Amino acid sequence: MPVALSYPGVYVEEIPSGVRTITGVATSITAFVGRAISGPVDKPITIFGFGDFQRQFGGLGVDYPMSYAVADFFRNGGGQAIIVRVFKPKAGTGKGSVTVGDLTLEAASPGAWSNGLEITVDDSVSEDTAKRLGLAKEKLFNLTAKLTANGQVVAQEKFLNLTTQDTPNLAGRAQRIDRVLEQSSQLLRVPDSSRLAATKVFPDQPSGGATGGAAAGGGGGASGGGAAGPGAAAGGGTPKQKSLSGTAQVPANEGEAPLDEAAYTGDQAGKKGLYALENADLFNLLCIPPDRPGGDTDLAVYGKALTYCTHRRAMLIVDPPSSWGANFAVNDPVTKLTGLGFSGDNARNAALFFPRVKAPDPLSNGQQATFVPCGLVAGAMAATDARRGVWKAPAGLDAGLSGIDELATKLTNDENGVLNQIGINCLRNFPIYGNVVWGSRTLRGADQMADEYKYIPVRRLALFIEESLFRGTQWVVFEPNDEPLWAQIRLNIGAFMHNLFVQGAFQGQTPAAAYFVKCDKETTTQNDINLGIVNIHVGFAPLKPAEFVVLRIQQIAGNIQT
Repeated sequence: MPVALSYPGVYVEEIPSGVRTITGVATSITAFVGRAISGPVDKPITIFGFGDFQRQFGGLGVDYPMSYAVADFFRNGGGQAIIVRVFKPKAGTGKGSVTVGDLTLEAASPGAWSNGLEITVDDSVSEDTAKRLGLAKEKLFNLTAKLTANGQVVAQEKFLNLTTQDTPNLAGRAQRIDRVLEQSSQLLRVPDSSRLAATKVFPDQPSGGATGGAAAGGGGGASGGGAAGPGAAAGGGTPKQKSLSGTAQVPANEGEAPLDEAAYTGDQAGKKGLYALENADLFNLLCIPPDRPGGDTDLAVYGKALTYCTHRRAMLIVDPPSSWGANFAVNDPVTKLTGLGFSGDNARNAALFFPRVKAPDPLSNGQQATFVPCGLVAGAMAATDARRGVWKAPAGLDAGLSGIDELATKLTNDENGVLNQIGINCLRNFPIYGNVVWGSRTLRGADQMADEYKYIPVRRLALFIEESLFRGTQWVVFEPNDEPLWAQIRLNIGAFMHNLFVQGAFQGQTPAAAYFVKCDKETTTQNDINLGIVNIHVGFAPLKPAEFVVLRIQQIAGNIQT
């Protein structure tokens, strides 16, 4: 009762309906973990197209297989990806840096990309601007950063009215350089903000003018070159240098070592490497391309990734080892698959696709190269989810693979049959239709296992329902544990499951045959109530893909009179 009844008349009360709509989560957000040309390290960055990847992580790189996998993902229908860049420095190397006057700047992220980074600082700030900002003119400057690769400018940033001082007039838009670069720049950072207040960007020079240069920087090693000063001021005064520039550099060894298991898996407590995904709210698919072109991802990395995927209700897409060549299907594939170490219930959350693919490399004048298929498959899954739903197997003639020339191994029907029976999904080429995904089994999909999560769409649908209900029932916590609560639970989860039934996600002609939601005194006993537990049972009848189509053809006798 909202108010005390005091006067004769009509009182209006609003009664809660108990409806708390459960929204289904996304199904095809794909996480990529690996090396990139540039970009933040050990930080999950969400992107929505390959253009975002180019801006954040430098785009395609010949020595960076993850960049090609990301391009394949978006080319084949992917819509959202999470990128975790992993970086392992070589001993004695760090970020490229350069010093201008007393101001030291460093590359925003480690890597050889900063070899093409050039910065210019100038004091082209008017007296009126300085007065409006409430700072002396000599405390203000402009900064331009330009990144060049292969003789072309690939990125350029310019920041006006910067300062190294605490700004008294924030409304005037003069801001400290460290804060501006941290929030707005993808190229530069200030490594030590504690010394900014004493920094002179334009140090005094001897009278008569001078030619100035940027001093040698620290970090990964730097060298700088300067522009000529403007000459002596009238009356023999001491001039300030009008323009200073330097080129940030890293050592010739590129400052980057090959990734090992420790670099990939990082530190779970510190959320490094693979476990940087702890800072991501949701991902559904995980791809870990090899560290080097033509290489393989460490099996120990796959093992930890599979455990983590099970914890996060995601699926791991496994690439075939490079040693699985043209005769793989007839050279004891069972032993080779077993050697990968994917066993136990966790293997329900993984799927392997064979073979690798061949495609033109735009960075090698279109010459054909071999790539892993994880990005292609993840994109095909995303496209299928968008068209048909997560309950549809991401395979078949509609699951085409774009952007590739051919498959590294062309399989026959018999070879396909051998691999399919042990849970290896094949990529096939068919006349007219081209290259397609032609398998939809998890790594628990071998016929001999008879696992209930044999098929990818069944497993992914279960994960989708689990994650959606996990997020959609948080409101239940601390509610009074009795029949009114149980009725609300049945109402809201039932509405969610019925919506999936209407979309065709389950078997059965009626809701009763397709799913059930049970939450009452039978599932939650008095002892459960005393322990603070409410038990909810949800069941569904999944759709299984039609793997085998059997045509029975028979002659009939015709119109024989009997």
